[in-house]
Amino acid sequence: MKTLINKYLTLFFIGGALYLLIEIISRRGYTHWTMGIVGGICFVLIGMIDKFLPRSPFWLQALLGGVIVTIVELISGILINIVFQLDVWDYSNHAFQILGQVCLPFSMLWCILSSFAIILDDYLRYWLFGENRPHYHFF
Repeated sequence: MKTLINKYLTLFFIGGALYLLIEIISRRGYTHWTMGIVGGICFVLIGMIDKFLPRSPFWLQALLGGVIVTIVELISGILINIVFQLDVWDYSNHAFQILGQVCLPFSMLWCILSSFAIILDDYLRYWLFGENRPHYHFF
């Protein structure tokens, strides 16, 4: 049990740190600390897709990853931006948005980013925790 907790904490911190880095690069040097928590949660959840749907095609995993990130972004956006009024992001001016917290263009971007997260998660599990070597199929 302790090993399992350590594994998921490691993946959480790596995913969160990498997402903070992506945010800093894409937002010209700034992000909010809550993005590390959101990024870590998303990374762990994306990594679990393969555990629940082990033989699913890669494109489906990426699509599900985008859906997961969008749901986490909506929930965390409601908490971070609306309830706690931290105003970390606002998609009100984007097409097909919900409450200014999620929007279709970013949901599509999350599918692409999820592709990289899936591969990174699989290789981290292989290198750090001795899990099976990753292999993918697309259909």
